[in-house]
Amino acid sequence: MARHSESGQPIEPVYGPDALRAWSASEKLGEPGAYPFTRGVYPTMYTGRPWTMRQYAGFGTAVESNARYKQLIENGTMGLSVAFDLPTQMGHDSDAPLASGEVGKVGVAIDSIEDMRVLFGGIPLGEVSTSMTINAPAALLLLLYQLVAEEQGVDPSRLTGTIQNDVLKEYIARGTYIFPPKPSLRLIADIFKYCRAEIPKWNTISISGYHMAEAGATPAQEIAFTLADGVEYVRTAVAAGMDVDDFAPRLSFFFVSRTTLLEEVAKFRAARRIWARVMREEFGAKNPKSQMLRFHTQTAGVALTAQQPEVNLARVTVQALGAVLGGTQSLHTNSYDEAIALPTDKSARLALRTQQVLAYETDVTATVDPFAGSYVVESMTDDVEAAAVELMRQVEERGGAVTAIEQGFQKSEIERSAYAIAQETDSGERVVVGVNRYQMAEEEPYEPLTVDPAIEQQQAERLAKLRAERDGAAVEAALEALRKAASGDEENVLYPMKDALRARATVGEVCDALREVWGRYVPTDAF
Repeated sequence: MARHSESGQPIEPVYGPDALRAWSASEKLGEPGAYPFTRGVYPTMYTGRPWTMRQYAGFGTAVESNARYKQLIENGTMGLSVAFDLPTQMGHDSDAPLASGEVGKVGVAIDSIEDMRVLFGGIPLGEVSTSMTINAPAALLLLLYQLVAEEQGVDPSRLTGTIQNDVLKEYIARGTYIFPPKPSLRLIADIFKYCRAEIPKWNTISISGYHMAEAGATPAQEIAFTLADGVEYVRTAVAAGMDVDDFAPRLSFFFVSRTTLLEEVAKFRAARRIWARVMREEFGAKNPKSQMLRFHTQTAGVALTAQQPEVNLARVTVQALGAVLGGTQSLHTNSYDEAIALPTDKSARLALRTQQVLAYETDVTATVDPFAGSYVVESMTDDVEAAAVELMRQVEERGGAVTAIEQGFQKSEIERSAYAIAQETDSGERVVVGVNRYQMAEEEPYEPLTVDPAIEQQQAERLAKLRAERDGAAVEAALEALRKAASGDEENVLYPMKDALRARATVGEVCDALREVWGRYVPTDAF
């Protein structure tokens, strides 16, 4: 029976030299650390040191999340990765009516600088690298992080980390948007400018395909739509007067790693090659760092099953291996129990240990790009690249990523793929161990980690105390200055935003001030 890749290309039973006959190794493969970066963005890759091991964590209150971060650091995590709850992601305070029932559920609740102080209390921000999965309000959380670092005596020039800050994929696949596309892109350009001047080592955006993949995108769709968004961000920054080589080296990407290991390795290699070509040929980037596609990887949460959850340990290991063989710069491994509830301390530790075993007990870090020249992987890299380039062409035909989003192109393509996956799973054509094959008559009991519902009331009480103690007139003056900056096109909104947050304005208040000026985004299909 013929097999096909996740992107729809046929997988041959045997590959040989004919698979490579059509291309020149010098043009498409190159050397590690050199254009077109197919073999990796650095010459030595993991032979010098392993990838950055991050663990995505955050739940309940800042106190609870702070304790989890300290445990992860003690267990060998090299970088923190912060999950925020839905109200924070949507720019609402914990006591807002829309936040009811969601406070602290899928991440940590951050309402003001008070919470940010607690979240990073006792953690030296000049020594750790922190990634924050936050998009529409990314500027606020970055500024709160900077303010807390400054209180610790850390110069902003020493801060390292990443904000996701990728709002275009929110319109496509995830939905935690606040403002319409045009002001959202203006805010992103302001972040680029601010960080170049104030926090030069910070990665200003992590252009994400992960959430598209979780929504059902194929590997080719994942990289095509992600790179198309990247092109839109670069065009926005250039149109705002920035030189491409001034900001492009701080761009980064975020992809999933599925269990289909060979195609995932091919996908990562194809993505690097496409981005290098786009940056050099379309934007004239001269700095090699501007042409490098550096990326973080997370194993596939959507592939985890609540049935026989321990089997997820095998899935995560294979997925992590694919990310490493594909040349990731940092990696988060999902905990085996995430399909059931928040990860326990033990499951989070096992997820980290999975990375440590790959890094220190296997030989995959002994040589750069182990699959280079593989008949099957090189052929699959070409296939994924061709499919992705064709999808990017279709986005361009529609006027670019934003116009294509407004027309629903990316969303509809992903939904078709998701539907096909569901059909294959329901019919048994796609085997999911423990779900549609090799089931158990009775599942073993599991004690999940839960969030105390009292957190919502506790956060509301903290907010009431904050508002009673702060200088209300100073807060309102700072918010008015922010509204004024947002109303024009000349002033960078991050400077008055920082003043407002320093004056103890809340996340919701700052986002409300911007909503007053910029409005809210309402998707077309909502009418």
